[in-house]
Amino acid sequence: MSVIEADGLRRSYRTSTGVLRRRTHEIEAVRGVSFTIDKGELFGLLGPNGAGKTTTIKMLTTLLLPTAGTGRVLGYDVATETARVRASIGYVFGGDRGLYERLNALDNLRYFADLYAVEPRIQRKRIAEVLDIVGLSGRERERVEGYSRGMRQRLHIARGLLHDPPVIFLDEPTIGVDPVGSRELRTTIAALSAAGKTILLTTHYMFEADALCDRVGIIAKGQLLAQGSPAELKARVADRTVVEIEAHAVTADAVEKLRRIPGVVAVTLDERDDGQLLRVQSASGLELTQTILARLGDARVGRIATREPTLEDAYVDVVTQGTRS
Repeated sequence: MSVIEADGLRRSYRTSTGVLRRRTHEIEAVRGVSFTIDKGELFGLLGPNGAGKTTTIKMLTTLLLPTAGTGRVLGYDVATETARVRASIGYVFGGDRGLYERLNALDNLRYFADLYAVEPRIQRKRIAEVLDIVGLSGRERERVEGYSRGMRQRLHIARGLLHDPPVIFLDEPTIGVDPVGSRELRTTIAALSAAGKTILLTTHYMFEADALCDRVGIIAKGQLLAQGSPAELKARVADRTVVEIEAHAVTADAVEKLRRIPGVVAVTLDERDDGQLLRVQSASGLELTQTILARLGDARVGRIATREPTLEDAYVDVVTQGTRS
């Protein structure tokens, strides 16, 4: 039996627009998502903003009722056996919510230990254990308001581990955390996986999913478009070539011209503080650098590099193809 099961999960919202004449619309945030996660597996759920990742997690953690479909955690139905599900899971989300900043970490964990019904006789030992797991031992008497973003995220994880749940949901735990803090959090997550915890992780960072996850699922517009191991997903684009170009003033019109080049299968343009990064995928190992440069018009071009595809390129391909259909 799988530890986490999502079978045709759907979630719809009703919203209204207009001022004088209000019109009600129904929005499907999640549209028939199905997947399973086995015991001890670390499964990554990847997708753009608004794809339905957090909504899916909220249904599986009993925070939202599914409009249709079923979800189970350790065999318990998320809609009808909520108390059993909640007792079996830890839920860790990104951001600053969920902690009391005027209290120190120790008092925060004491408070949440009471909420999670951790027996008083083992609370002190358990709090010491989770502080050690997340690397906050020795800092527990400092107020949370003085913690860095990474330290707060580690305290979030400690809070979610207090009752020693077999299943952990991590919703973008490294978002907004500096590189050093992110690396420490990834080490903590890897250690939890090695200890046998079943983990569902959402993230926007492809290298993070590639390094940590046993399998990943890619979701866009509320639908699960692909799933498999990082190696299996990268195999989808293994025969392609990726050209990366650092540039300035690349226009939307130029990007559309690139997409019409025969052999080009995906084009992305990322805006950065110091310019733009253009990525062009071409099929069957075609080398199209000169053709690409000829279509950029008046754009200023810097570094140009050609490389093999990564999980991020596979992700872009899946999302691009899925949103076009």
